[in-house]
Amino acid sequence: MRQVWISRIGKPEVLQVREAPDPEPKAGEIRIRVKAAGVNFADISARVGLYPDAPKVPCVVGYEVSGTVEKLGEGVSELSEGQRVLALTRFGGYSDVVVVPHAQAAPIPDTLSFEKAAGVPVNYLTAWLMLMRLGNMQAGEKVLVHAVAGGVGQAATQICKWRGAEIFGTASGPKHERLKQAGVDHCIDYRNQDFEKEVMRLTQGEGVDLVIDAVGGKSFLKSYNCLASLGRLFCFGLSSAVKGTKRSLLTAAKAIFQLPKFKPMQLMDKNRGVYGVNLGHLWHVTPKLRGMLIEIVELIEAGHLDPVIDKTFSFADAPASHQYIQDRKNFGKVLLVP
Repeated sequence: MRQVWISRIGKPEVLQVREAPDPEPKAGEIRIRVKAAGVNFADISARVGLYPDAPKVPCVVGYEVSGTVEKLGEGVSELSEGQRVLALTRFGGYSDVVVVPHAQAAPIPDTLSFEKAAGVPVNYLTAWLMLMRLGNMQAGEKVLVHAVAGGVGQAATQICKWRGAEIFGTASGPKHERLKQAGVDHCIDYRNQDFEKEVMRLTQGEGVDLVIDAVGGKSFLKSYNCLASLGRLFCFGLSSAVKGTKRSLLTAAKAIFQLPKFKPMQLMDKNRGVYGVNLGHLWHVTPKLRGMLIEIVELIEAGHLDPVIDKTFSFADAPASHQYIQDRKNFGKVLLVP
């Protein structure tokens, strides 16, 4: 098999294609011939040495793939050889062959392309956990989505539209027209506007009901300040800790130092909630995640959701895929295609 390895901590150029023997599925596992693999900001954080959950370098990262089941391990009866699937991978997704526990894979219909399917597991599950499972989002609620043009942002936008919520999104100015066409009701240019002031202006000082924020640092506090009574803030990343194409411990330390401390009495007095979401720490509840994935795929098949694929890169061009995301160029999902 072919894999994209992080050869060492550093710039995108440290990504290298290497050959390895095809893995064999053990009992309860399946082997998938990969057609597309998702690229996520967590992978970039791992490459620059700022993702504590990642395996030690050199390593192969990647959280999600789509493809066909090539071989079944002993005891697997829910899936069959040749079946089209999407799957969560506990790293190792940057490969043209992966082995995963069968509970981490879900079937996909013939009408769903492998590219769109690979854009589902991480982005849509993360958005679903925040908005639906924990956030209990209701029709008519106001939702602030940071990095709304990104993969999770676009998944969140579609889920909000399906539920009938009002969407406030932060993104650079050149993306606003396309975002409005995608259904974002209020676009805020985070480069030239203070999103906290703009949200409060647009809501006549009331605030929003939900915020999803992967920026971190001082953004978490500003997002919290945007909440209305009974509002919920979801923290699911720390992209502000990664600036440029290589690690800066000073930047990371600054982002961590700026993280707010939320106190129980303050939360009670304000009638607000603060949640943390990390999909990579939910491997012990994969049956629940699989159920949510199946529900999401059904909504896609029904036409309510439609994964936005921005650009695909070959394994050989993997460095360019990381650079593309770090340059904030993507609108939707970025994929590697073997």
